[in-house]
Amino acid sequence: MEGKELGLWRSSVIGAIGLLVFLSLWEALVRTNVIDPFFLPAPTQVIDKAIQMTTAKDAVLLTDIKISATRVLTGFLLSVFVGVPAGLIMGMNPVIRAAINPIISIIRPLPALSWIPLSMLWLGIDEQQKYAIVFMGSFASILVYTTDATMRVDPILRRAAMNLGASPLQILRYVILPGALPDLLTGLKVVLAIAWTCVISAEMVGANSGLGFRIWTAKEWSDTGQVLVGMISISVTVLVLDILFRGLERVLLPYQRKTSGT
Repeated sequence: MEGKELGLWRSSVIGAIGLLVFLSLWEALVRTNVIDPFFLPAPTQVIDKAIQMTTAKDAVLLTDIKISATRVLTGFLLSVFVGVPAGLIMGMNPVIRAAINPIISIIRPLPALSWIPLSMLWLGIDEQQKYAIVFMGSFASILVYTTDATMRVDPILRRAAMNLGASPLQILRYVILPGALPDLLTGLKVVLAIAWTCVISAEMVGANSGLGFRIWTAKEWSDTGQVLVGMISISVTVLVLDILFRGLERVLLPYQRKTSGT
């Protein structure tokens, strides 16, 4: 266990040093005019811009982060509530799976941008349209991840439960869900990142708030610093959500933590 902790500590230190070297090199190249600050401001200039956007009277940066995160989580949770039960049913029933797979194969490759014109025709540019974009960009992937996770559960365990007289609901609760949950949570983390690309695309095309709108507006004004602040804000927000998701994994999968010895 000590070796693992030491390895994690060393990895964190090396990562921090690497990031510091990268930022220092970036700063030096801009300060020596090797890189034109108009095209790529120095890290300190980006930080100054972020402070300015955060401490302004309307705290525009914090407001945009809140709006975009709300849109992402709302659309993502809607897709989870619909996609996970549907995926469990498809994974357990080969007839339903065979009937729905062709439809999913058509929908899944469609990028979020392709849904924007239809969603705007159907819903306008209100908040419901942003939720719909995230939902449509996430639903098919969640459905596929859930179906695959369900099908990976050892069929011997299912048959054993049936032979012991378990009902379909008991098999779902005590066999399928515990067996599929690790792969399912991994898939949901991937889809959550995809949901962010969906909402940023929607905000760039038809919105008057959010990080995507802020980045696109800054581009129109040639404000590279604000563009970078928006991009970094997306990365930081996704990182925070990923940390929260890992905490949820530890709560739902305590046996994995014990197995790994952490």
